[in-house]
Amino acid sequence: DQAYVEYLEAAGSSIAWLNEFDNLIITRTFSKAYGLAGLRVGYSISSPKIADYLNRIRQPFNVNHIAQSAATAAIADEGFLVRSVAANKNGLLQLSQGFKSLGLSYIPSHANFIAVKVKDASATYQKLLEKGFIVRPVEMQGYLRVSVGTRNENKAFLDTLKSAL
Repeated sequence: DQAYVEYLEAAGSSIAWLNEFDNLIITRTFSKAYGLAGLRVGYSISSPKIADYLNRIRQPFNVNHIAQSAATAAIADEGFLVRSVAANKNGLLQLSQGFKSLGLSYIPSHANFIAVKVKDASATYQKLLEKGFIVRPVEMQGYLRVSVGTRNENKAFLDTLKSAL
């Protein structure tokens, strides 16, 4: 599962694994860096043999025309992907610097979210929710999963987080 592969600098290197592992299936999505989450479109990369097996069990009409057209346009717009990845990198930096300034520890990330440790995750989650910020509690006790937003959204989130602590 390479849902977040576009955020990594070595994004294409895993495809070479197909030469080593003939039973490997690499799955990717247009939901993250391409911003097409609502369309539920993705693809897989595999050996011809595995692709043949997958095509035998594939549901007819499994991806609608709008999703296919959007995915095709997304692949063609390399500039958007570059800008999207750069904006995410800058957003992660902004959030991590904000967490540091608040004295909070966090788990470094290359994805479009970051996990931050807070004293009372449940109470902080509730306070943020009341202010319109939806974060996700994660299975690690005391952490919240925060999605990267725009510069202004991140700033507003950090300001709200500060008052919620």
